[in-house]
Amino acid sequence: MEKCLERLKQYLGDHGVPYEMGRHREVYTMQEVAAEIGEKGRYEAKVFIASVDGKPVMLVLPAPDHVEYERVRLFLGAIHVERAHEAQLRQWFPDCEVGAMPPFGNLYGVPTYLDRALSEMPHITFQAGSHADFMRIHTADYLRIVKPRVSRFAITPEPAEPAVCGITFK
Repeated sequence: MEKCLERLKQYLGDHGVPYEMGRHREVYTMQEVAAEIGEKGRYEAKVFIASVDGKPVMLVLPAPDHVEYERVRLFLGAIHVERAHEAQLRQWFPDCEVGAMPPFGNLYGVPTYLDRALSEMPHITFQAGSHADFMRIHTADYLRIVKPRVSRFAITPEPAEPAVCGITFK
């Protein structure tokens, strides 16, 4: 959405952070964004909003990975961790399309946690409030201005085994 994108541009400009920006056809996952812009999914920052003991928490991880709820629960000393509901996302991020929040929880008063794997990438690419806009910045700049807590809370899915057809070649 325009308001979110403008907020990001202003924030990055105020902090002297250079960025690249672009548009692609409307897609709904960061893996699809990676394919659209020809980039590896490991550089794509997927934003996962969790409800942790009823409060919003932003978890930022590489696009192919998945949140490990038990790690998050233990790391935060929480009792209950679950994926936030759509209505909560609309309430907490009113100027963003649902599911297209940028990884800047600090702009919304939401604690932000970055998975260690993404913190080691040279740059990150993320949705900029809509399912068609993206931005890319250096990870060092992201760490400097957002100041997320860094931890390992994501798991990388195992690659699929190749299908076996049962034919033996001699």
